[in-house]
Amino acid sequence: MKHHHDVLVVGAGIGGLTLALQLHQAGIECRLVEAAPALAPLGVGINILPHAVREFHRLGLRAALDQAAVRTRESVFYNRFGQLVHAEPAGTAAGYTWPQYSIHRGDLQMVLVDAVRERLGDKALRLGATVTRFSQDTSGVEVTLTDGETVRGGALVGCDGVHSAVRRQLFPDEGPPRYSGYTMWRGTTLAPPFLSGASMVRAGWLTTGKMVIYPIRDDVDGSGLQLVNWVAELETPQRGGRDWSWDGAVDDVIGSFADWHFDWLDVPTLIRGAERILEYPMVDQDPLPRWSFGRVTLLGDAAHPMVPRGSNGAGQAILDTRSLTDRLVAEADPVVALADYDAERREATSAVVRLNRTNPPDAILREVYERTGDKPFDRIEDVLTPAEVEAVLGRYRSVAGYSQEALNSPR
Repeated sequence: MKHHHDVLVVGAGIGGLTLALQLHQAGIECRLVEAAPALAPLGVGINILPHAVREFHRLGLRAALDQAAVRTRESVFYNRFGQLVHAEPAGTAAGYTWPQYSIHRGDLQMVLVDAVRERLGDKALRLGATVTRFSQDTSGVEVTLTDGETVRGGALVGCDGVHSAVRRQLFPDEGPPRYSGYTMWRGTTLAPPFLSGASMVRAGWLTTGKMVIYPIRDDVDGSGLQLVNWVAELETPQRGGRDWSWDGAVDDVIGSFADWHFDWLDVPTLIRGAERILEYPMVDQDPLPRWSFGRVTLLGDAAHPMVPRGSNGAGQAILDTRSLTDRLVAEADPVVALADYDAERREATSAVVRLNRTNPPDAILREVYERTGDKPFDRIEDVLTPAEVEAVLGRYRSVAGYSQEALNSPR
């Protein structure tokens, strides 16, 4: 069934590419414009939680993702002495209908690009096209590119990330991003499997240093080694701007983790083994009062940049794509469809942005840190009860939209 919408998507990141596949599957025409002259597999690891994986499987990407990603089996929390605080199964191991994937962001982008080219054709994705401004009237939206060329469509969706040109035109006076007080250093290292071989580890706490560690590629080069993604987070005055590709140095980060020699992993060796280290300030922005203005709206990081905790940035973008597509299918007038999408997703994502500032899943590590006075414990039950753990994790699952009740029940 063909719809009369013709959607212009700005940005070929995870959100934009997924939106293109959703629209195509729904019979809605769309074209993508992307500023980068070529799409290279950039970035480091991300996690895709079951609520977002459901959308990828619906789009027929299951086999490609199973090949490119690691199916995460468990989520585990440790203090900085390597003592287990909490372990719980993840994805299908936890009884979800869909897995959780740990994947290199670039690998995911390539899976999506290949599917877009195959299904929508090469002409649907235009590279090296930077949007300078847009204007709209009662019949459509016109986008002006840097070379002065214009492109027209029935609706415009800004999927152009944290530096969104579409957002900047809608909110020119927004001001700089809000720094959380923490900076992260990220890298990927070839290493032997640890714990279950598919464990997502969060360890330590921000005040003295926190790590997130998980494998994103299995059996690299047939050697049995995995590509392991690691993120080190430290409390520090803001050091740099919001640039994804800012190079970090081992010496800036290793100090806090120098004695993290656990029987299940040697963390300093992992950090030193990285080919490249990236440094990034953990920033977000206050939720916007609205995303949709007539025929123009925002999606993903362009709409709701969040502090990267709780493995949810990409996931929320993917949920946005489903909501927006459903609204465009249901509604002949794109202005109404975009307003409905805004009403459905803005409050939901704003709640995740706010929860990521205060009580992401990692907050149980903060509780252990504070209650033990940053000392080893004898029995975790004396520090944190299972009910207290579940209160933090359960509330996050519920707000982020991946509680089992919400997911496994039919839509």
